Amino acid sequence: MTKWVYTFGDGAAEGRAGDRNLLGGKGANLAEMCSLGLPVPPGFTITTEVCNAYYANGRTYPGALEADVVSALDHIGRITGRRFGDPSKLLLVSVRSGARASMPGMMDTVLNLGLNDETVEALAADSGDARFAYDSYRRFIQMYSDVVMGLDHEVFEEILEDEKASLGHELDTELTAQEWQGVIALYKAKVEEELGKPFPQDPHEQLWGAIGAVFSSWMNSRAITYRRLHDIPESWGTAVNVQAMVFGNMGDTSATGVAFTRNPSTGDRQLYGEFLVNAQGEDVVAGIRTPQNITEAARIAAGSDKPSLQKLMPDAFRAFVDISDRLEKHYRDMQDLEFTIERGKLWMLQTRSGKRTAKAALKIAVEMAKDGLITKEEAVARIDAASLDQLLHPTIDPKAARDVIGMGLPASPGAATGEIVFSSGDAEDAKAQGRKAILVRIETSPEDIHGMHAAEGILTTRGGMTSHAAVVARGMGKPCVSGAGSLRVDYKAGTLLSMGQTFRKGDIITIDGGNGQVLKGAVAMLQPELSGDFAAIMEWADAARRMRVRTNAETPLDARMARSFGAEGIGLCRTEHMFFDGDRIVAMREMILADTEKDRRAALDKLLPMQRSDFLELFEIMAGLPVTIRLLDPPLHEFLPKTEAELAEVAAAMNVSADKLRQRTEALHEFNPMLGHRGCRLAVSYPEIAEMQARAIFEAAVEAGRKAGALVVPEIMVPLVGLVKELEYVKARIDAVAQSVMQETGTKIDYLTGTMIELPRAAIRAHVIAEAAEFFSFGTNDLTQTTFGISRDDAASFLETYRQKDIIEQDPFVSLDVDGVGELVRIAAEKGKATRPQIKLGICGEHGGDPASIRFCEEVGLDYVSCSPYRVPIARLAAAQAAVAAAKSAAKRD
Repeated sequence: MTKWVYTFGDGAAEGRAGDRNLLGGKGANLAEMCSLGLPVPPGFTITTEVCNAYYANGRTYPGALEADVVSALDHIGRITGRRFGDPSKLLLVSVRSGARASMPGMMDTVLNLGLNDETVEALAADSGDARFAYDSYRRFIQMYSDVVMGLDHEVFEEILEDEKASLGHELDTELTAQEWQGVIALYKAKVEEELGKPFPQDPHEQLWGAIGAVFSSWMNSRAITYRRLHDIPESWGTAVNVQAMVFGNMGDTSATGVAFTRNPSTGDRQLYGEFLVNAQGEDVVAGIRTPQNITEAARIAAGSDKPSLQKLMPDAFRAFVDISDRLEKHYRDMQDLEFTIERGKLWMLQTRSGKRTAKAALKIAVEMAKDGLITKEEAVARIDAASLDQLLHPTIDPKAARDVIGMGLPASPGAATGEIVFSSGDAEDAKAQGRKAILVRIETSPEDIHGMHAAEGILTTRGGMTSHAAVVARGMGKPCVSGAGSLRVDYKAGTLLSMGQTFRKGDIITIDGGNGQVLKGAVAMLQPELSGDFAAIMEWADAARRMRVRTNAETPLDARMARSFGAEGIGLCRTEHMFFDGDRIVAMREMILADTEKDRRAALDKLLPMQRSDFLELFEIMAGLPVTIRLLDPPLHEFLPKTEAELAEVAAAMNVSADKLRQRTEALHEFNPMLGHRGCRLAVSYPEIAEMQARAIFEAAVEAGRKAGALVVPEIMVPLVGLVKELEYVKARIDAVAQSVMQETGTKIDYLTGTMIELPRAAIRAHVIAEAAEFFSFGTNDLTQTTFGISRDDAASFLETYRQKDIIEQDPFVSLDVDGVGELVRIAAEKGKATRPQIKLGICGEHGGDPASIRFCEEVGLDYVSCSPYRVPIARLAAAQAAVAAAKSAAKRD
């Protein structure tokens, strides 16, 4: 019989930390903390399997669930000495979501559940604090009406603000019990007016409403967007956690807070967090009140005059420090903690591995490895390879002039420049049009997730270091400045007011998430220095990985950049990119327009020294590392002018008639050029093109070898081969040129000739093609196109729809389709090795920098991956992680 509900409390639990797939991260860790003997309010977890069953059966629950929940409520009652729904022994509960992957703010929570017109009186009597009781009831009405009944919380905020104004209060904490009763009456009247039914009074009806709301929130738009951005499968589902309430709003000896065991922005080993006195947890992350620092050191650093938790509640602080240290050592990772202090007693409400910036992740992993808490391999595995991208982009030049227009909290490091936008929709529009934007909000909410993703950075006027904006921005690697209270945002007027200046939508600002500054205009940036913790992790990664990492580069700038990032050669030099500048495009067009082979060769003679110079510089930069040069790939029409104006301009410059140019363009036109006269087909039709390129390569290799005093071994790649005879034909031309250059220079040249596997036929016939090819490089961009029969240039219009409708999990052009395209790669690798055991195998499509695709490359035994320069560190780390994972799997099998 399936177990749907797992209980925890009083030092015992039915689950453990390893049950996160079943209990979600929150439920599994609550159970683990309970088993460790930590002060955790008792409760129970409804499993993720219920969530899946709920959606699979028309949003209905398994039959046994209701009885299991009743039994679990009794379990809480036995531990607390209270009873749910019984005013004489009042038990109130919280209802929270808890997926296996942390999704901060994306799903719903209900606190103070079980309050009604009768039980609120019991709570007032039981606590001896009527103000607290009615404050809790109004919170519950507002939260439940929003989350469960669908009445927006802003409706209640307007009522509350109006009442505070009429009563002459500035803060919520100033309202008396009687004044809260008045607010509650207005809240209830508004619910009935808007929804046509009264606020529910039955605690059990409230509970099932909240459970249903949490399960339903798994499929709300912000959760769906978050899952899409973070590759979280819908099939994981969410658990529901029901816990006895503890109250941080029971007066000045009570508090609630959020903390990290280390600084999540920098990784520094210091307790980092915020708390509020006489508050509930939602107040801290909502940014409505300015939170206080937990430690005295942090208070002093922030220049705050509000007392720290360390000074205000020293006993609770000491207990919290002890628990924080214990949990970090137990989980061997930085922890993100939520806690409540109820009349001096500390309660732990959550622990989880804390989200952190890439910089912090590196520092924490390196320090923990050096302290012996984790191994170097574990340190390498802990870093999200894709997150390294955060470290590879500019920061503000310290020498640059700064026109500071505001200060906030340094919520997420890095710097960004862009035009001001005030809505998520405008941020998306700007990105779609190729413009960079800074999303400026009073405070962000989960509904802003898509705009935050589109923006270069986020600026808020409210909120602390653990606000929604801060947490989500850090997870995304976006710079964020929060709580810039001196700035004034007017959504209606579309203005940002600061220091007497007015900024409007479209004006350029810069934010510095490292120090909280907001700057006028664009500011000069610097490239980061990849040293220290980054260098240590890369060194450990390089020691652990099997595959080599090359780069896709054809310009000296890209090649040098890639070398600085640790590239071990060039896996793809696209020679066509070298033909578009200045004199080169003129000579290229002359060659295309030529009517005879003689005229074509005359034009190619002009290109030869340019190509030779290009290759020489690349060989010198790579200094003996392998360089794979792909022969001309695109169809010739791409080099010709497109519009009538361009035709006229080019014709005049080349001293040919516009008609001739137009006729040649029309003659080269193809209905589907991606599958047309390109790649090796050009070399078969016009072998003189391949011969010129081969000569340039060999002459450059000879010269580079002489200069370096060492042999240069170029790798020449023939693209779009589907028939072995195509490769044999082109290879014969390459070999003939090699012989000529060796005779002319008196120098022996070693080289490899191989092909790009980018057609299904090539993969299937790889054992035959390997008879002529000394290496295979999988061009997975085209292989994906030709396998799926879709164009990556046009597929975006429907692939996202496919994702949303669960037809595909990932865009196959972003992450390799392992089952289809991957199977062709596997087939080709196996067949190629069967014919030529020492054949060199690599990948040079965009997937060469994607961590998930790199894992697959390790599985099939490729020798190297090649990617764009800025993805080289990502690929180095991902290759190491793949190797470590493969070794673990092999050890388990043995």
